[in-house]
Amino acid sequence: MPTSSEEAFQPNPAAKTTWLSVVVLLGIFATAAAYGIYTKFRIDVPSKHFAVLVRKTGQDITNDLEQAPGDKHKGVQHTLLSEGRYFYNPYYWDWNVYPMIEVTEGMMGVRVRLYGDDLPYGHFVATQENQKGIVAEVLRPGRYAINAMQSANPDVRPIGDFTEIIELHEPITIPAGYKGIVTNLAGPMPEDPNSLLVDAGRRGVQEAALDPGTYYMNPYTHRISAIDCRSQRFNLAENYDMGFPSKDGFWVSLDGIIEFRVKPNEAAEVFVMYNEKNNDASGENRIGDEIIQKVIMPNARAFCRLRGSNSSGVQFISGKTRSAFQAEFQEAIRETCDKQGIEIVQALITKIHPPQAIAEPVRQREVARQELRQYQQEKFQQDAEAKLAIEKALIGQKEALVVAQQAVVKTVTKANELQQVAVLKAEEHLEVSRRDLDAAKDRASAVLARARAQAGIIEFANRAEAAGWKRAVDALDGDGEAYARFVLYQKLAPGYRTIMANTADSPLMDILSSVAARPSRDSPSPDSPSPDSPSPDSPSPDSPSPDSPSPAAGELTDSAPIIEFDEDTNLPKTDE
Repeated sequence: MPTSSEEAFQPNPAAKTTWLSVVVLLGIFATAAAYGIYTKFRIDVPSKHFAVLVRKTGQDITNDLEQAPGDKHKGVQHTLLSEGRYFYNPYYWDWNVYPMIEVTEGMMGVRVRLYGDDLPYGHFVATQENQKGIVAEVLRPGRYAINAMQSANPDVRPIGDFTEIIELHEPITIPAGYKGIVTNLAGPMPEDPNSLLVDAGRRGVQEAALDPGTYYMNPYTHRISAIDCRSQRFNLAENYDMGFPSKDGFWVSLDGIIEFRVKPNEAAEVFVMYNEKNNDASGENRIGDEIIQKVIMPNARAFCRLRGSNSSGVQFISGKTRSAFQAEFQEAIRETCDKQGIEIVQALITKIHPPQAIAEPVRQREVARQELRQYQQEKFQQDAEAKLAIEKALIGQKEALVVAQQAVVKTVTKANELQQVAVLKAEEHLEVSRRDLDAAKDRASAVLARARAQAGIIEFANRAEAAGWKRAVDALDGDGEAYARFVLYQKLAPGYRTIMANTADSPLMDILSSVAARPSRDSPSPDSPSPDSPSPDSPSPDSPSPDSPSPAAGELTDSAPIIEFDEDTNLPKTDE
């Protein structure tokens, strides 16, 4: 059997079961507690939403406060929870999830802050973050995490835990051709309260106007009035009685059209001077009617009554007076309105209604004058046409004359050119002729010189020949006949080589004998015969003796000599 100590240390099944039950219960409690904390303490802020915290415990706030000044005070907290997951103790905190403030396209949001310090006396716009009232800055299109209620949709925040109010307004759009006149409603007072326009930032109508466009400006702090600066037209006789008494007491009524516009650079001053409060009731600034009633019509009536009373009713029927009245009317209206910031684009008087009592006679007279002017104009036109025809004829004549003169000038020019060409050619021919003449003279001189040279040569040759002849004659003892015979023989000698002749009674033999008997130049003269030569009286051995009979004429004898000629001198050979 076990002892008591062993029994004490043995495990008890019941106790073990009890501990397991406790552990299980603690686990279940812890799980339940964790689940409760996760579900009750969790704050899920989805996309495009925010959460507003409200503290349940803490210091109390005063009745003039809309939200708690800090996280230790009870009430709505200033800090918002943006998109995400947060864990707050629900014993101390309460919270509500709301969608973000959305300002749609084409709208703007004006914030009205419900918490903060009170504004000073006379102020209604919050200029600081810790002041309540209207916030000057506006919200442009978009989403904003602001603890506010939209005035257009109050059902979204039924609890009343918001601290601001958002009002949606349309932005101010100034169309083309308009100017925006800005009136500051919340700025400091101007230094001169009696001035029409104030400086920028001061309370009152601003001097600078806005150009066409879209402007996001707080309607509680600025009022923008669009002023039409485009051209506007109205009829003088439409809804208005436009007339005046003439000089002779007749009532003259007229009709006209005036086109005007507000000067853009003076739009603010015109707005202050002539705009009425009731014109802005419908949202449209009908300042054009005020300008017509206060500026244009009074000036037009004043001019017509002052200027029209200087002329009679008849004069307004004729064209000259009407034209002059029209020009003066436009100039006067333009000058007067220009000083008041109104530009008169055009002022025309379309009709003038004179009194009917004088209108018909004057009209007939005027018609007659017009017909007379028409006839005069026709006559003038005919005269002008005649002058035109004459001028055309003169022009044609002048053109023909010009053409003829051009032809003459052309012909003369061409003739001068031809003359110049001919003169140039003649001068060239003259120069060539002169050169040819000089060349001919040179050639003649050369020919003459050549002829003279040839003549000198011939003369020298002749002289030489004559000298030769003279010497030859001198060689023949000055006997010219002997030399003549010598020349004759010299000319005839080539024709003979051998001559057989009868020595008796033959003239040829006489010639030959005379040649053969001619003494040589070296032989002694006949007058001085050499001792060896035979005497003259002694007969020649070859000569026949006187006693020997001579042959008969024409007979050849055996004793006839044979004469041979020298080939070089063409002379009969001698015994020598």
